[in-house]
Amino acid sequence: MAKGMVGKTVTSLGDYLKEQRVQSKLTLRQLSEKAGVSNPYLSQIERGLRKPSADVLQQIAKALRISAEQLYVQAGILSPEDGVGGSVELAILNDSGLTERQKQSLLDVYSSFLALNRGDEDEQAEES
Repeated sequence: MAKGMVGKTVTSLGDYLKEQRVQSKLTLRQLSEKAGVSNPYLSQIERGLRKPSADVLQQIAKALRISAEQLYVQAGILSPEDGVGGSVELAILNDSGLTERQKQSLLDVYSSFLALNRGDEDEQAEES
């Protein structure tokens, strides 16, 4: 993923989180307490300065009473085209036996395989 793309994703995630928090009529401090995430860290996420882990997103989603998958899509972890439920990405993200680093590594490998396969499909289509 390109560096500029990551920044854009994080900013839109922050805007989305702030919108959800305001709609839930929660202050930053209240959401921080409900999610178990520090107030300054949550503020940095909303301002697009930090990219939270899947576990932190899950805590925030639970506190906001929205699906974690929505936040994963906003954060760029899941692709909206993949759909929700039963996806490989969700299985990886929900596996409590993996560390955050292991989860990210698996997601990176998986997405590279998908990109490689798309390239093979494009190549075969050109040959036909």
